[in-house]
Amino acid sequence: MINASLKELAAALAARKVSSVELTQEFLGRIDRFNPDLNAYITVDAGKSLAQAQTADEKIARGEAGPLTGIPIAQKDIFCAKGWRTTCGSKMLGNFVSPYDAHIVEQFDKAGAVNLGKTNMDEFAMGSSNETSYFGQVKNPWDFDRVPGGSSGGSAAAVAARLAPAATGTDTGGSIRQPASLCGLSGLKPTYGVCSRFGMIAFASSLDQAGPMAKSAEDLALMMNVMAGFDSRDSTSLERDKEDYARDLDQPLAGLKIGLPREYFADGLDVGVAQVVQQAIDQYRKLGAQTVDISLPNTRLSIPVYYVLAPAEASSNLSRFDGVRYGHRAPEYTDLLGMYCKTRAQGFGAEVKRRIMIGTYVLSAGYYDAYYLKAQKIRRLIAQDFAQAFRQCDVIMGPAAPGTAFKLGEKTDDPVAMYLQDIYTIAVNLAGLPGMSIPAGFVPGNDGKPLPVGLQIIGNYFSESRMLGIGHAYQQATDWHTRMPAGIM
Repeated sequence: MINASLKELAAALAARKVSSVELTQEFLGRIDRFNPDLNAYITVDAGKSLAQAQTADEKIARGEAGPLTGIPIAQKDIFCAKGWRTTCGSKMLGNFVSPYDAHIVEQFDKAGAVNLGKTNMDEFAMGSSNETSYFGQVKNPWDFDRVPGGSSGGSAAAVAARLAPAATGTDTGGSIRQPASLCGLSGLKPTYGVCSRFGMIAFASSLDQAGPMAKSAEDLALMMNVMAGFDSRDSTSLERDKEDYARDLDQPLAGLKIGLPREYFADGLDVGVAQVVQQAIDQYRKLGAQTVDISLPNTRLSIPVYYVLAPAEASSNLSRFDGVRYGHRAPEYTDLLGMYCKTRAQGFGAEVKRRIMIGTYVLSAGYYDAYYLKAQKIRRLIAQDFAQAFRQCDVIMGPAAPGTAFKLGEKTDDPVAMYLQDIYTIAVNLAGLPGMSIPAGFVPGNDGKPLPVGLQIIGNYFSESRMLGIGHAYQQATDWHTRMPAGIM
């Protein structure tokens, strides 16, 4: 059952070939066996999960099941879940048990899904390797000496290692698509505002977006049918009619125009990754699609723009973590200011402190116009580049990451090299567009182990269902998404 799709699992549950309790026990057993090495989960509570599974079985018996009823789903530890420890990968929230559910968690509960546990992540979603977590680094199931990507690396590793059928993630600058690429699975960052951010601990409010991570595009569509929807508690949530994200899965690709940005195939892209991506594009041509050359000239500015805007928003969002109301508080202090300073010094890791300091600097008097305001103007130019490109094509394709999974510790002393891991994904967040990564093949590592490569598909606003259909067509013609890391059976 561990390799079954969400649709196959739903069919097995409906036919009583397996119960939700049995299915949940299967994955809990795999977590017990493999998580000590992978470190994909921060919190697992078998009692809570099995209680939900029992409720789901009763629902199925009454004939009230939906497509995801009884199916275990892992939740990134950035989503508040009532009664569950919710840490955001930080010492600052190491003892925080949420008193309420995030909208995304509520939606899965209403659908009858089972919360399998809370997955590890870069601290406050700040990182591209899942090495900044206070709870330790996550390992890539394809090679335990390499990173799974970040910040949703725990979710990616859990799905790739079959410690969960699917998982939630968040994407601020590529944090779903980059780990999906490095771990060989499918991941979707929806249009900004399609999924509510209520109860999702904020990093950069104008960029953060929840999304699904699973083995296939079809699975992503089923998850989006649960996750997407208006929420009045989130001022950035878009009030739109409910839609079926699986409606275009069987659409033909004849006449599809794929834009290939010259900037995505220039210096900095690993040769092996480039070959795999080109082969994937060739497969799309065989399926009836056409390709056109396009340009996104301001892509090169996306990294500096992001690392002005995101830290600025983070410095504001993280100011609430002061030891007064909840979370970590320094054990010894002499006055209120001392409590603030010691609590934040002890509670935040190095990368979070770095970004808070950068953000405070660019928002300070004398630097706001020079940095923050200018970055906002360039952000608009980046969005205009995409608008111009979509006049020439239906979707844009290219690599999701410039290379394959790198060695643990390889880039921790070089923040700029780490930031460049998101060079192909960040612009999508700055423009608020939907983007996804699907498995496209492998490149052999130095030790001969196969390392996954992801193909990125970028669509226009609210084109998620069409993008999922485009990904599904490729996965019907290839089997990359079915491959499983050796040694975790």
